[in-house]
Amino acid sequence: MVDESKNIEVSDSDLESDSKGQLIKLAGKLRDRRNELNQMASKRASKRDDLNAATREKVDEAQEHREKRDELNEQVQEHKGKRNELNAKANELFDEVEGRKSDLELDDGKGLEELEEEIEQLEFKQQTEVLSTEDERELIEKIEDKREEYRERQEKLEGNDDLEELVEEAEEVRSEASKHHQKVTELADQAQEHHNKMIEAYREADDIRDDADEMHEAFVEVQEAADQHHEDFVRVQKRLRELDKKEEEARKSSREQEREEAKEEAEEIYQKFKEGETLDTEDLMKLQKTGLL
Repeated sequence: MVDESKNIEVSDSDLESDSKGQLIKLAGKLRDRRNELNQMASKRASKRDDLNAATREKVDEAQEHREKRDELNEQVQEHKGKRNELNAKANELFDEVEGRKSDLELDDGKGLEELEEEIEQLEFKQQTEVLSTEDERELIEKIEDKREEYRERQEKLEGNDDLEELVEEAEEVRSEASKHHQKVTELADQAQEHHNKMIEAYREADDIRDDADEMHEAFVEVQEAADQHHEDFVRVQKRLRELDKKEEEARKSSREQEREEAKEEAEEIYQKFKEGETLDTEDLMKLQKTGLL
């Protein structure tokens, strides 16, 4: 804010009524206050320019984060596309695996490990328990059935090595899809980080811009006061020139009157000279001065 108590005011009545000395003093005060205000305005303009430069830096920083975010989002879309493509391929391969298993009836019944475990349990029971002849015969038949089922399933699996290769291929494709999914997650996190930094930089730019606007208003306030003091200084200077002109005109008029009076006096002396009167040295000097002698 401008300290208005230090400002100098000039009214039309002051210009008309103040003496030349008062006006000279007033002009000095106006000049000094104007220079002081111009210096203040210059400092505020410099500060405003610094703030505007800082605003531009923050906007540039935000723009860099925007560009990086957009670049990362493009990469996210690329990896998403590859992930989805690979997942679709893996699904097709796993569907083919399931289809082959169904054709081979490998999904019906129990797995080899489970069958092997059941056979071991039945054999242990046969060895450790006392059974009737009928029960033991049934147990032996059951063990043979399990062994036969185990052999049949083992033969089907051993005859289908390409199924295992298909499963491996499907799993490899799924694994590759997972890598792309992981990349999607990493890149998306990085993009979000740049997005957050972009928002923060824009917010800081807005805050600095507000400060710059306030400083510009302060600059305008001081500059207007300085301009007003300059205008008043010019008004006082103009009035002083008017007074100087009047004084000069008055002095000129006084000199002309003195010359006229001197001329009249000289003519009277000259007339006396022609009439034969004796002139003293002072009279002769007056005649010489007017060119009559």
